Amino acid sequence: MARYQKPDFFMAQVANPLIGGLARLGVGLRGARLLAVRGRTSGRWRSLPVNPVTVGGQRYLVAPRGDTQWVRNLRASGEAVLRLGRTSEAVHAEELPAAERLPILRAYLARWDKETGRFFGLDRHASDADLARLAESHPVFRLWR
Repeated sequence: MARYQKPDFFMAQVANPLIGGLARLGVGLRGARLLAVRGRTSGRWRSLPVNPVTVGGQRYLVAPRGDTQWVRNLRASGEAVLRLGRTSEAVHAEELPAAERLPILRAYLARWDKETGRFFGLDRHASDADLARLAESHPVFRLWR
């Protein structure tokens, strides 16, 4: 089922602005990027830091907080821009069905569990059964140019 974990004060007011500011300057902490996506209602560009993961040469975005606004906007538009400093890359995005998310979620937690594992309630050592139970509530998007 779709769910959403709202960021706490520190994440919303300190961490995300700091990580986003660094990405704007060209410093992607551990590979973080700025995701810019058009609002599905307003049409205005919205930006936030994200943690892409590459599996088998293919890039993905995982929504550790669940059905967030950026997820809804990306579903609606199917297009976004990934930014790091002055480099911008227009990408297309397709949401994966829950049944295909397991290897991506496993790779994501292997890379980002210290930063985002608390939103899953699991870490990199989670069983396939535990990850499969969470797959429905954590959208995953395949990215391509």
